Amino acid sequence: NKLFMQEAIGAEYGEGFETFRQDGPLKVDVDFLNDRLQEGFLKRIRYAMKPDEAYGLIFSWDVVADTRALKLNAWKQLAFEEGKEIPQEGDVLRQILNAGADHVLHKVLLWGKEESELDRLKSRLTQLYYDNLLSVTEPMEGLQEWLDAVSSARIPCAVVSGLDRRKMVEALERMGLLKYFQAIVSEEDGMESMAHRFLSAAVKLDRKPSKCVVFEDDPRAITAAHNCTMMAVGLIGAHRAYDLVQADLAVANFNELSVINLRRLFANKGSTFMERQKQIVEKVPPKRKLTIDTI
Repeated sequence: NKLFMQEAIGAEYGEGFETFRQDGPLKVDVDFLNDRLQEGFLKRIRYAMKPDEAYGLIFSWDVVADTRALKLNAWKQLAFEEGKEIPQEGDVLRQILNAGADHVLHKVLLWGKEESELDRLKSRLTQLYYDNLLSVTEPMEGLQEWLDAVSSARIPCAVVSGLDRRKMVEALERMGLLKYFQAIVSEEDGMESMAHRFLSAAVKLDRKPSKCVVFEDDPRAITAAHNCTMMAVGLIGAHRAYDLVQADLAVANFNELSVINLRRLFANKGSTFMERQKQIVEKVPPKRKLTIDTI
């Protein structure tokens, strides 16, 4: 389970993942998807009339529910069960919320050194997280209103996470959000990195990665989105604004967003904005050398 693991960013060099078909494995990478998911003739006409429908929105689970509170409560309950205490220093709490469970248990809290003991603690930590998830009934501030807006514009949405699919669907139903998501990427999809989850979501939404927008609150996930040629909107909260400078847009909450923001994200994308162009050099025909014939 990847709930308390620090996942790899992925797609640093454009690599993707393998999918299996009847005729054998198929390598799926960023360039392949941007080419294969190119809009056909009829879709191009439709998107010309309704350009918003060409986008795909991908939401991390961390910006759908208050996962920071869920994780912190799970750690506190585990400490209570083990008869231990969690230091209240800000730096320690940040590491507990952002680092992997292996690092926290072994380097930060110093709770266990044997592999079997660490596995037991991690397993119990995951179970406590799922138990706390049953009490979640409210999404992040402004999210439902934002999903209403993009749903009216007929923009497809996906949610990605390392959660068990059944638990994830149940939580979305309790929050009243399941109807807004056309695709779900969960633990069962077996993706090995954050970038692979985003690419899998793009496939399920039938949108090119370069036409997708990722909503994240983690700087590493924003890097993963850019590795996939996707735009990234950073939610300030789990990390400060200056930690999200790589995001194409940073907001405090979903109430600050409107559909026009999506158009502006792609407005400057093209041959004149941040794209390398080959310099065109006009070739001048060589001058003819005049010679004088002599007898």
